[in-house]
Amino acid sequence: MPIIKILPHPEYCPAGTEITAPSGTSICEALLDNKINIEHACDMSCACTTCHVIVREGFNSLNDLEETEEDLLDRAWGLEPNSRLSCQAFLATKDLVIEIPRYTINHAKENH
Repeated sequence: MPIIKILPHPEYCPAGTEITAPSGTSICEALLDNKINIEHACDMSCACTTCHVIVREGFNSLNDLEETEEDLLDRAWGLEPNSRLSCQAFLATKDLVIEIPRYTINHAKENH
């Protein structure tokens, strides 16, 4: 199972951590399954950008971006070339290092 190293985030994961998840799992599902409650206002339907992450290592091992995700990412806060919507990025066999951006464009936080 691939390892996902999550860099420290002041709210979701203050000390940073490492988790594992089976190949084929989305990054968002892996985070939520491990009690890292990343925002996902659209319930992982690829309709918002609240689950945006930056993949610092392992980006090329993920599935390809589809047009809908690319269009949404244009609106994400802190967009970088290695940004993904975590609900659309599925694990393969390589380990990842991800960063959860400090902010989202969401005006009202969901409590999932």
